[in-house]
Amino acid sequence: MFCSCRVTYGDEPNTHTCPVCLGHPGALPVTNEKAVELGAMAGLALNCEVADRSVFARKNYFYPDLPKGYQISQFDLPICTGGHLDVPVGDETIRVGITRLHLEEDAAKNVHVGESGRMHGSVGSMVDFNRGGTPLIEIVTEPDIPSPEAARATANHLKAILQAIGVSEADMEKGQMRCDANVSIRNPDGSFGTKTELKNMNSFRFVERGIVRELERQREILESGGRVEQATVHYDPVADEVHELRSKEFAHDYRYFPEPDLLPLELTAAWVREIRERLPELPDEKKARFVRDYGLSDYAAGVLTADRDLSSFYEEAVAGGADPKQAANWVSGDLRALLNESGTDVSGSKATPGHMVELIGLVEDGTISRSAAKDVLAAVFETGEAPSAVVEREGLASVGGDELSGMVDGVIAENPDEAERVRNGDKKVVGFLVGQVMKASRGSADGGRVRTLLMEKLNGG
Repeated sequence: MFCSCRVTYGDEPNTHTCPVCLGHPGALPVTNEKAVELGAMAGLALNCEVADRSVFARKNYFYPDLPKGYQISQFDLPICTGGHLDVPVGDETIRVGITRLHLEEDAAKNVHVGESGRMHGSVGSMVDFNRGGTPLIEIVTEPDIPSPEAARATANHLKAILQAIGVSEADMEKGQMRCDANVSIRNPDGSFGTKTELKNMNSFRFVERGIVRELERQREILESGGRVEQATVHYDPVADEVHELRSKEFAHDYRYFPEPDLLPLELTAAWVREIRERLPELPDEKKARFVRDYGLSDYAAGVLTADRDLSSFYEEAVAGGADPKQAANWVSGDLRALLNESGTDVSGSKATPGHMVELIGLVEDGTISRSAAKDVLAAVFETGEAPSAVVEREGLASVGGDELSGMVDGVIAENPDEAERVRNGDKKVVGFLVGQVMKASRGSADGGRVRTLLMEKLNGG
């Protein structure tokens, strides 16, 4: 943020450092203009006002990951204020206000040794200063988030926006996005209770679970006649428990004062306008376009546009000739399930939009059944082979009309009691007979054709 060290992930510890980010005496910071631009872009995407003048400040505290003894941040005059975020939560949309967005530098990374890297119970800690000085934006919301589920949805929606505008990859596993949660229970008169802060959670699932556990802890305190103390709280995902770390610091504890080595940021209206004009399509705008242009449901469009790479994959498949609704079903359903199961991002998947176009075409022209296509996609995902090659190798092509008719006759002959019940109007056992035909065809028959043929042969309709 204030020096020229490279920002990397996974390099050897302490190989990207300099006198500025290590806090050597006499070293002077210089503001990274690109970081300021990206901060303003994030603020505009969140409907914030970009200040024409903002000031950096020193936030003083002493931890081993902060060699200067202070962090350069913003306090009284942040770069952005007063925005909002409209977040889908279940069947409703909530508006979450944005209090402020400010620029700062990251601290170094503490690496805890022992106990699988857990801080509590570790035998020691080491510090990697590569991360120290990395540009950060801190986004502070209003207390508008009503539940743990809504907190997780808000974080996910924010991540989608930051990825869409290219401000950050927002990969939580790489520390590119972290989340603190202020948690309180309302008093009987409707006012806010004392808040605690869950620090540095690196998974949206942990955000939700951590808030659930902290609410339970606070309720137990209040129901026993105690009083919640303002504190910093740690969520342990292994034990699924929360523990108090320390009493919560107040602003005056940090002894903020203007950074004497940096001039204020003065941003012209023309510069901000130029950034606004370069904003790409935001997830909400893309979702509305998917509904309008592709005829998708709100839910399907929301799933696809929540992930920048997934929506790009989908649009490439549609551009290649895939039916928009069929492509949405396959990409948001079967493909996404495979990605989640394998922990793979779609950008790193062996399945391509071209594969998806071919797969949908094979189903539409009757070459393979829908159930067989699921097996084909799983093989394509694993190997990167063309769907047609998988179909040929595995013998998954749909059975022909005469062969299918023979299979249906065979199942009827083998199950005379069930066949008679269907003839007498009992439709409950039709599914059983269809299943027997599908089993005989090794899943290569089309379920709809099987059902129609069965009913015709049994004179059931």
